[in-house]
Amino acid sequence: MAQIDEVLLPDIGDFKDVEVIEILVQPGDKVEAEDPLITLESDKASVEIPSPGAGVINEIKVALGDRLNQGDLILTMQPEAADTNQADAAPPSAAHTDVADATESQPEPPQAAEPPAASETQAAAADTGTDTDSVADPVVREVLLPDIGDFKDVEIIELLVSEGDQVEAEQSLLTLESDKASIEIPAPFSGVLKSLLVKIGDRVNQGDPIARIESVVASPGGADAQAKPPVAAQATAAGGAAPAPAEPTVERAPGDKELQRRPVIARPSDAPRGKPHASPGVRRFARELGVDLYQVEGSGPKGRIVKADVQAYVKRTLSAGTAAPAGGAAPQLPTMPEIDFSQFGEVEEQELGRIKRLSGGHLHRSWLNVPHVTQFDSADITELEAFRKSQKDAAVRQELKLTFMPFLMQAVCKALGEFPQFNSSLSADGERLILKKYVHIGVAVDTPKGLVVPVVRDVDSKGSFELAAELGEISEKARAGKLSPTDMQGGCLTISSLGGIGGTQFTPIVNAPEVAILGISRAAMQPTWDGEGFVPRLIMPFSLSYDHRVIDGAEGVRFTTYLSQLLSDIRRLLL
Repeated sequence: MAQIDEVLLPDIGDFKDVEVIEILVQPGDKVEAEDPLITLESDKASVEIPSPGAGVINEIKVALGDRLNQGDLILTMQPEAADTNQADAAPPSAAHTDVADATESQPEPPQAAEPPAASETQAAAADTGTDTDSVADPVVREVLLPDIGDFKDVEIIELLVSEGDQVEAEQSLLTLESDKASIEIPAPFSGVLKSLLVKIGDRVNQGDPIARIESVVASPGGADAQAKPPVAAQATAAGGAAPAPAEPTVERAPGDKELQRRPVIARPSDAPRGKPHASPGVRRFARELGVDLYQVEGSGPKGRIVKADVQAYVKRTLSAGTAAPAGGAAPQLPTMPEIDFSQFGEVEEQELGRIKRLSGGHLHRSWLNVPHVTQFDSADITELEAFRKSQKDAAVRQELKLTFMPFLMQAVCKALGEFPQFNSSLSADGERLILKKYVHIGVAVDTPKGLVVPVVRDVDSKGSFELAAELGEISEKARAGKLSPTDMQGGCLTISSLGGIGGTQFTPIVNAPEVAILGISRAAMQPTWDGEGFVPRLIMPFSLSYDHRVIDGAEGVRFTTYLSQLLSDIRRLLL
């Protein structure tokens, strides 16, 4: 009667009640050692369970959706060596040549009462002085890339082991990635990695050599043979006929030079044990951002990580402002190298001012977190400037300095009413837009200690003279260093004016959490065509930087165009 072996679920790590998601064989299928039988999937990983040996599948004992644990019965199979018809025709084993010579002339197989062949081997070894403790020989074999489906010239994106590493069977060696899939190639057997035959960026195909692994294989007549007699010996002990020894595997033929050089094909696995569950595109996206997928919680089916999960993780990390955990989970920028400038000549060190230190950190965070776009435009302020000058005497009587800024603030306030997305902030998770019903405008003030941005509140409810008075007060307060934190909070949009100094255009950095900032440059007389001839006009260039996550290019242009129209004809503010 043919021997039937039970295949139990091996140790798959710290997992319990793991679901069967795929059955890869059917009764009657012939399998080789290490061929995949079933695929299991937990919340964090998927793993294929390989066959412990060659044989024919007898009966599947699990179904899709079953949940298994270590030691559960998966299937039964008839080992290859248990097939007596095949065994009769098989050549004698190299590991048992001494026994075969002794039994060649005996037509009848040995009975169950006779000692197994392994004992004869042991006795022979003792007579000749052979050391029976010498039971293993090292063998170096090439690992070839297996069949990975309909893919060619697949790129190697990651090497998961290094030369000299001890690797276990099924441990991943490298990761391949095509346009449609990523595959990790595991070791087909355990051993020491002697050399990697590929590098990151190489493109490989089925059958290409990828590594050389030195493994330990059983020697003939050794302790392994005594402890685990061949299947034929087991059948004899059970009372059946002992077939001729089966053809040896590579591991049982250390003296065969040809077999030692024979490559072993690795078995691919899409999601090996312990790896994050994510598609190739998501893995590539995470690598580009420097995100460790082990730190990301998946929201897809069965815990699969999707692109939105990676984006949410990055946003949370940046918002928290925490240091990256060990292993580089958070995106990191390379630091600037420290240079001894004194080697080039005389130097002097000065402490960076407190305001610049504080504002520098804020500007750096804004620049890294906000995708900036800057829109350039200009406005004809000839009529507005003439009107401002006509009101100077009235302002002086109220002891006010009437500059261009109050009129600009009123125009910006009107534009924010027309384009409310500019008067908003993005929520911390980046999923919602917070629209503001108030209009507080920040105005950058140049002070001896650095640039500060006090906020003028409720601009929409104040006139030009009232704004001029408040601007004068906060400017004096800023230059005296007496601004409180409250004075610089709550802005909706910031205006940075360099017109009094010079310049033609610049790109201001958005003062997050605001979504836009307006930069004003020096106005100059320019010849402008009026349809009949060139006339001198006072043209003021300005630039608008904005958060491209909230404002697209078309909206940016509409805002600057509308603002230019308001400044060109101040009467529009009354409409």
